[in-house]
Amino acid sequence: MDLAYRIVNVFTVDDDPFSHNPFSGNPLAVFENAGALDGDQMQSLARQLNLSETTFVTGTGGGVRSDEVDATVRIFTASYEMPFAGHPTLGTASVVADLCGRDSVVLGMPAGRVAVALSDGRWTLEAPATPSGRPAGATPDELAAMVGLTVGDLDGDATWIDTGVEQLVLPLVSAAALRRALPDMTLLARHGRSSLGESQIYLWAPTGSESIEARMFFGQGSGVVEDPATGSACANLGGWFHLRGDRGIHRVVRQGDAIHRPSELHLDVDEDGTIRVGGSVFELGRGTMTLP
Repeated sequence: MDLAYRIVNVFTVDDDPFSHNPFSGNPLAVFENAGALDGDQMQSLARQLNLSETTFVTGTGGGVRSDEVDATVRIFTASYEMPFAGHPTLGTASVVADLCGRDSVVLGMPAGRVAVALSDGRWTLEAPATPSGRPAGATPDELAAMVGLTVGDLDGDATWIDTGVEQLVLPLVSAAALRRALPDMTLLARHGRSSLGESQIYLWAPTGSESIEARMFFGQGSGVVEDPATGSACANLGGWFHLRGDRGIHRVVRQGDAIHRPSELHLDVDEDGTIRVGGSVFELGRGTMTLP
């Protein structure tokens, strides 16, 4: 079985007004026609490639009407399947749109239907679920220790937010505090375990009236890994604003500099509460995987 796939980088940045950085953003592998694969095979391929996520287009449909979608998609990390994730959604949408000659598509995922459109070189998704939140269930002292900071570095309580996949969102007082963060795996597993059973936390701080710097950490094996760009967490940040009554806002979110994968995400919370996350997608290469 020969399986065509593409490697794309999502949420890439321009180093300067005249130079695009193709190695910025968050990498993704997209298998174009994976309908013949079962879940175990998809998981094995994702583990083989060992990227933060790999997606599999399992079916394609016609035009978008009522509950129809242009493609059905499954998302896998190297360890487990996800119902929704931001940068895999945008990267997969760019591939599906190229295959069917469109500049907007609707993807069907376990979390629901996700609409994605291209405008001015930026792919933008709508969060698939109305945001919900719940308390972190940890004290400020425990939260601060979990991320290697002091209580004075925290700017309010952490909240579990879900706009498609649940994550722990913690605001900090400054970008300087954000850059000092050093999560402890044992404490992250104790206080940062999501409803999916995964340990993760999204830290952010304002750097201007419409700009934010963020970092996303998650447990992998016995260690902590930092993500270059996290679209689902950016959507959950939109959910954080939404639940506090902040509407009609736009924020540019910078992520990934600490691990030399600079990324830029665009977050909008519309007046009607719709949450949108957008960014650029760069195709780096194509290949074929052969399975016996």
